[in-house]
Amino acid sequence: MRTFGKPSILIIGCGDIGLRVAKQLSPSHRVFALTSSQHRFQELREAGATPILGNLDHPDSLWRLAGLAQTVIHLAPPQNQGNRDYRTRNLLRILAQGSSVVRRLIYISTTGVYGDHRGARVSEVTPVNPQSERAQRRVDAEGMLRLWGPAHGIAVTILRVPGIYAANRLPLERLQSQTPALLPEEDAYSNHIHSDDLARLVCAAVFHGKPQRVINACDGNETKMGDYFDEVADAFGLARAPRMPAAQLREIVSPMLWSFMRESRRVTNTRLSELKTPLRYPSVADFLKTISKNP
Repeated sequence: MRTFGKPSILIIGCGDIGLRVAKQLSPSHRVFALTSSQHRFQELREAGATPILGNLDHPDSLWRLAGLAQTVIHLAPPQNQGNRDYRTRNLLRILAQGSSVVRRLIYISTTGVYGDHRGARVSEVTPVNPQSERAQRRVDAEGMLRLWGPAHGIAVTILRVPGIYAANRLPLERLQSQTPALLPEEDAYSNHIHSDDLARLVCAAVFHGKPQRVINACDGNETKMGDYFDEVADAFGLARAPRMPAAQLREIVSPMLWSFMRESRRVTNTRLSELKTPLRYPSVADFLKTISKNP
């Protein structure tokens, strides 16, 4: 299907990253964006997207998506409970209906599917080992897509994404409240990607993503979580977070925050070269230098 001479793209889950993707692709594509709120219509139009009203939790509202676009970019997270992703199920069911024109689907997953590796390196061939319901839902979505793509002749590219950061997505409130971090000897490795780089990688996957391929969309820099907090604190002239043993820290932070802090892995990104898009920020430190220059 072509509209106004341009290939069509449908973005599912058009939040911060989706808006960045829409702005980049709208000059060359007819971009549609699914939203569950009419209040976002103007924001989506300003990003170059045509809003489509619908809700992944309500399959009856998704009928407009059938046959709409050749490429689907699936950024929406699963629902908040359970170990299955019913939102992705609802989406795939409607995309498979009728005379579907979908030829490519890009799914944004998470490096959380690897689970805890006690600081060891993981790659795309490392078996998944989800250790939270949140990660289990992502593994469920990945599994569905890897079966659905070949069955329908659709190229599926899965980008596994770590912690996303940007100028408006830094742990400043956490530092200001002096939430403790783990002692260095007990600390976990964390992995990152800048919002701009992630949006550019998603766009690159539209053109260069290999069929049925998983790619770790991270900067590949090896940094422990507490050191990341220290880098941000130093860049903004804030006090560094106090350090605390794991046994004590677990008692004072939320279960969700602890689930992030307890998993340690170093995620490699050698497959990023397939997307032919060098990162603007190969590390958090590279980005923080620009903050220092432009306070």
